[in-house]
Amino acid sequence: MSALQIQGLTARHGLLTAVRDLTLDIAAGEKVALVGANGAGKTTLLRTIAGVHPAFSGQVLLDGVDITATPAHKRAAAGIALVPEGRRLFADMSVAENLMVSRSARRSGPWNLDTVVEAFPQLKPKLKARAGELSGGQQQATAIGRALMLNPTILLLDEVSLGLSPLAVEGVYASLQALLAMRVTIVLVEQDLKRTFAVADRIVCMLEGGIVAEGRADQMSREQVMEYYFGNRAPSAKVGA
Repeated sequence: MSALQIQGLTARHGLLTAVRDLTLDIAAGEKVALVGANGAGKTTLLRTIAGVHPAFSGQVLLDGVDITATPAHKRAAAGIALVPEGRRLFADMSVAENLMVSRSARRSGPWNLDTVVEAFPQLKPKLKARAGELSGGQQQATAIGRALMLNPTILLLDEVSLGLSPLAVEGVYASLQALLAMRVTIVLVEQDLKRTFAVADRIVCMLEGGIVAEGRADQMSREQVMEYYFGNRAPSAKVGA
């Protein structure tokens, strides 16, 4: 059974259909990257999975259980954690307070304040600092750490490297290596294709709210992905299968 199943999902922003009749199965422990131009529906898809954006139609199933109508806080308690685009930290709260917010879900697991700081050592001297005073890389580390404190089984990462310096990106991805080696299921939106190919088991190309191609990362080329990215290649259910 898939860890996460998305069946015929449609999500809208007013009259605009952002995700269109999308179906996707994700296995437990799989690392899936969503690739596509701005407006392809990637962020809306992640937000709909997390429950912070409503589904217009279709279903989202977690371990075979329909959670389409389940509110976001209950999905978090069930193990779905979202690291949103733009990080969305509580700017006036300390780093430690931001991290501890997720403990309200009372999920057990390996991630706590000590293990998060061990994974993201750049946060250790900043625990008492206000989140709004951090650098972009430190804010992203805090946002990821906050999600990990939930001890999720499904981790949704939206634009990890967006707006960060190359050095900050290196630091964040270096800290993510331990996580990537674990059996946490990850759905990643990342514009940096070099990072995408290095991290993902499977790449899913989106265009205009739907999936136009998907395949194993080791059986797809950057050139193929870029052609689907810009809509210059006819849709294909599988690539390299």
